[in-house]
Formats: sequence, structure tokens, C-alpha cells
Amino acid sequence: MSSGNFTPGILQQNTGIPKNLEEREDGLRIPSSPPLVTEFQSYPFDKSPFIEANTESVSLSHLKEDCIIPVFSKDNEITLSHQEFIETALSAVSKVFPNEVLDPPEIRVSHSIKGRTPDALHVPAKDLLESQRTNYFERMAFIFRLPGIKDTVSGNELSLTVGGVRAYNNENLYNKKTFEKFKFFIGFQNKVCCNLCVSTDGFLGEIRAMSFLDLEEKILQLISSYNAEKHLSEMKAITDYSLTEKDFAQIVGKSRLYNFLPTRQKQDLPKLLMTDGHISTIAKDYYQDKSFCREPNGDINLWNMYNLFTGANKSSYIDTFLDRGVNAFQFSEGISNVLSHKDSPYSWFLS
Repeated sequence: MSSGNFTPGILQQNTGIPKNLEEREDGLRIPSSPPLVTEFQSYPFDKSPFIEANTESVSLSHLKEDCIIPVFSKDNEITLSHQEFIETALSAVSKVFPNEVLDPPEIRVSHSIKGRTPDALHVPAKDLLESQRTNYFERMAFIFRLPGIKDTVSGNELSLTVGGVRAYNNENLYNKKTFEKFKFFIGFQNKVCCNLCVSTDGFLGEIRAMSFLDLEEKILQLISSYNAEKHLSEMKAITDYSLTEKDFAQIVGKSRLYNFLPTRQKQDLPKLLMTDGHISTIAKDYYQDKSFCREPNGDINLWNMYNLFTGANKSSYIDTFLDRGVNAFQFSEGISNVLSHKDSPYSWFLS
């Protein structure tokens, strides 16, 4: 693995407690402002985005300057905003990798929530001035790449990548302020296709935080416990296994059956979070994908199949995207265990 500042095995954290803290009346220490971050330009989309679905690209400055911030309606307490999440993540990453240069953040948003200022109460929508419009995005996902930390799997260059997801629809904004929920990951991005490679060990599906300090500490904990060498080794291991066309067709067929299984039978099987739409995309790309399609004889190795899964996952909504990304890796590892004749519940997909 290439890096100017990387410790093999477990990533080493250089934790530091932010100095800009305020003491609230309830005794909670919170930063008086989120960590400062140098403004980046919009991400240069010379390749496909890491998630597509119904998302659009925005800049950090757009979130900071043009979007309002929701509050908890019962006590009017402000939420931790999307931009503050991004800046807090950047602060944590910079502490662990102080000598690494980060690529500009790629930020994708969806589910725009529109409103208007009080003076525009009776103005027809077509006549609204920009100053009378309000907006925020219900869902947001972002990534930062660390291009100096990289490795190669099956000829594909992977860069260490961190990112997160925030979805206000998971919060009860009609109540009083409570712990807010975030998702965060550290893994790798395949530069060939911009697919994200996320493992269970590099993913926190629910960070519960009341402040920037809570959020940063939990992000630091994940980064420090993530074993990048192990993750890379696991990805390299699946390149040793291939499926015949018959085996691949069996997996596709069983995956379609999976969502309609009786509840009791389904409970005995490992989870597969991909929908019928994802499975159709995987089947199509088995023949058509330029980088990961089948061999001329119909065989496909598990690394390519895994990338078909992560490619199809780009059509997921933001709030399910990371969970399905982790599940794609679990599924590929499970199939590799079947092919290596290990006892595995994933054998149902090939039976």
C-alpha cells in the first residue's frame, strides 16, 4: 500500500480535544462552532459520481450560504447541519492523517424541502424572488478521498476514502432535541468506476450524537479501529474465486426468489438487501459492463461480481446506500466461502 503517512494494520489516531468549547446550562460541553474548514470548489466530475439515484451535486459553500438549518420544533434547538457533519468529519480525518492531502469533498443531496419567508406568504410561486425562497435537503451523502493512501486489487487502483450519510427523515424534528443520527464509513474507492468498497469493520450504521464533540469522537474511534490491511486482504482474497455462467445465473435467480420467501425460511438465510431492480442491473452488466463483465467463456470472478453489486448500488437512495454497500461485500465474501467449500449459509444461493 502506498502512503506518505500510513501505519500498516490498525490506523493510528492522533486524538485531540477541540479547544473552542462552550459550557451549557445542562453541563454539556459543545464546540462554540464546528471545526473550521477551508472552502473547496465543487468536485471535478471527470468520472461518474459515487452515488446517482435521485441525487444532485452541491458544493459546501451552497450548503453553508444558501440552505436553512432545521430545528427541533418543541424547543427550537438547532440540528447539527449537513455542512457541520462534513466539517467535523474533515477535522477528525485531518487529526489521524495530518500529512495527507485530501481531495475536495464530493457532496450529493436529495429530497429538497422548499419553503418561503413570511413576507412571501401570499406571493404566487412563479413570482417568488430568490430572497423569498428557503430550502434545505432532507438527505445528504459525502466522501473525501485520500489519494496518497492507495493499493491495487485485480489491476484496479483503490484510494482510501471516508464519508458519511445524514438523513433528517430519521429524526423526529417535531419533538425536543435529542441524540441525532449519522452514518459514517472508512473504506476504499475503485478509481475505475468510483464504486465504494465498504466492509463491516469500517462502517458505523448509527452514530448518535448531541454535539460536534460527540460526533468527532465517535468518528475518531471508527477510524482508529479500522484495519485497512485486513480489508484489502479480504478484497484480494475474493479475486481467487470465479463463477461459471451457470453459477452466476443460479445466484441471480435465487436472489430474485429471496425477496418472496416465507418469513420463517428467510430468517434462516443471510440478509440480501439488494432489490429486484438492483438484481436486474447486475444481470444486465454481467453482459454489458465495460470493466467487470463476464469472460468470453461466461465465467466471472468474484471481484468483478462484487463490483457489479456496488455499481448497481449507486441507484440506491442516500439513506440505504451505505448499508447496501456493506451488504454487497458480505454477500461476495459469503459466496467465496461456499466456493472454498466452507460451511456457509450462503450455499442456498448456489444450491
